[in-house]
Amino acid sequence: GFLLTASCAKKIKSDPGAGLEQAGGKGAGERGMSLEEQRLQEERLREEAKARRESAEKEEFENEHIYFEFDKSTLQPESIAVLKKKAKWLSANSQISIAIEGHCDERGTNEYNIALGDRRAQAAKGYLIDLGVEARRMTTVSYGEERPADPGHSEAAWAKNRRDEFIIE
Repeated sequence: GFLLTASCAKKIKSDPGAGLEQAGGKGAGERGMSLEEQRLQEERLREEAKARRESAEKEEFENEHIYFEFDKSTLQPESIAVLKKKAKWLSANSQISIAIEGHCDERGTNEYNIALGDRRAQAAKGYLIDLGVEARRMTTVSYGEERPADPGHSEAAWAKNRRDEFIIE
């Protein structure tokens, strides 16, 4: 009897997971894979959410323009608020460079409007530099009246066309 009991005890000790598997439980290897899969899935979801957030921030940055009065390149209070927001975002995203595009309405000669668009883009760039954005991260270009936001021929259309746009490069 003693010999039989000792023999059974050895058998149980030699396969500790056998009872769990027979009872329908998972072995340690299966549990580890499941936890690893969960961790990878959670990490993938976090990365996707971060990518969506960054994409939305970039889209918002590019879709928020500043506007100017007729025949002027001075920044308005509304424009200053937008530029402060852009400077904050650019500071948080120091790897990003931008192009500032100056635009005008259709009134005036092509040459005059190209020069005015350039002054508008330079005004925005100068203000961003004053707020701490490195000049080397920004380029300017003037399109004058060549790329209207609104092709209409009214004051409302012209007001939309007197703008600076900010493009992430």
